[in-house]
Amino acid sequence: MSPKLLLVVPCYNEQEILQLTNQKLNAYFDNLISRGIIRSESKICYVNDGSKDSTWDIIEELSSNNSRILGVKLSKNYGHQNALLAGLFEYKGIFDCYISIDADLQDDINAIEPMIDRYNEGAAVVYGVRDDRSNDSFFKRVTAETFYKIMLKLGVPVVYNHADFRLINDQVLEELTHYREVNMFIRGIIPTIGMKSAKVTYKRLEREAGETKYPVSKMVVFAWNGVTSFSTVPMRMVLWFGIINFFVAVAIGLYVVISQEMGHTVAGWTSTVLPMAFFSGSNMIAIGLIGEYIGKIYEEVKARPRYIVEKSSDLNISDSKKNI
Repeated sequence: MSPKLLLVVPCYNEQEILQLTNQKLNAYFDNLISRGIIRSESKICYVNDGSKDSTWDIIEELSSNNSRILGVKLSKNYGHQNALLAGLFEYKGIFDCYISIDADLQDDINAIEPMIDRYNEGAAVVYGVRDDRSNDSFFKRVTAETFYKIMLKLGVPVVYNHADFRLINDQVLEELTHYREVNMFIRGIIPTIGMKSAKVTYKRLEREAGETKYPVSKMVVFAWNGVTSFSTVPMRMVLWFGIINFFVAVAIGLYVVISQEMGHTVAGWTSTVLPMAFFSGSNMIAIGLIGEYIGKIYEEVKARPRYIVEKSSDLNISDSKKNI
């Protein structure tokens, strides 16, 4: 039997591209439904992540004109990962499988059908993996590939060249609700669930309108959040760095003692100030890194909600089924 699919599309200031995105997704859904790939009850859910433009107005208009379209409005900007979770959790238990995709459709929607095929073959998770980044700039391509290599080296369980274009079934979504941390790094958490998975490769496309919502600064923050959410390697590096500093300090001390015993004049302020500056700077870096981890613990202990839904489309279901 064909699955009932929910496509979740996080949106932040996407007024320039949202109409075109909806047109393409609707046409693609029509094609899949006509061929019996997915059920006619399948839906497309746009999640407005506190946009400052008319994104929500467009979503409301689309929803009112087409019963296939659902809208979720967050009370403010909570970030891409939380917007994605909001769309998934808001309609948990209602669909057979769920696919997440960005609103710019740089992730090729034609990969959805083979994702459904892998799902029908028994895969609980299907990762969309980019096997061709020729449309990315040189800088984007190098930084993205470096990101995945570093994450894997640090022991973070990510799938190489996979972002947040994936299919999960209802059972995986149910397990995902048990992860209660505030700083959710979804692309690292999904592989830890451990159910049968598959991959579908696709070519990364060019953005047709608007600007990317992930500049370098956000990419760095996102990468750092992923590392500190899953790996303690940086803290171990601080330990080893401290050990190395200790032996360097011992060596400098021996040098000073030997120089004095041999009657050599020890250099003045340079030999004193430079080691002090080096070690004090190293200590500040170490303290700052440890502070990052303590800050995450502080956020988790407060256990504040990851997001607040201000408004969502009604599917005539009970609240007990909609809330986690």
